[in-house]
Amino acid sequence: MDQAFLTVDVERRGYGRRYTDLPVDTLSREGFAIDCTGAYMRPEWFDIRPGDIVRWRDGERRVQGMVAAVQREGEWVHVAVEQVFPLPPDAFYP
Repeated sequence: MDQAFLTVDVERRGYGRRYTDLPVDTLSREGFAIDCTGAYMRPEWFDIRPGDIVRWRDGERRVQGMVAAVQREGEWVHVAVEQVFPLPPDAFYP
């Protein structure tokens, strides 16, 4: 069974792109989570804040949402996303 490689882009207004193709372990329209178990990266090292813009692929479409909350629990980073909407097919974000 093929498993999709899940990634998100995170952008901060007034700053620019924070992460491009950031690998995540779970992803839905409600948010995403990153498991740092056994990884070099630690949950507190991720610079994701409420108000950041998040974009990802949902099937063939790109969608965008805004970070509502970030919670760090043990080895996990949980990010809640709100105001999710599909981007136009011709949307371009380098």
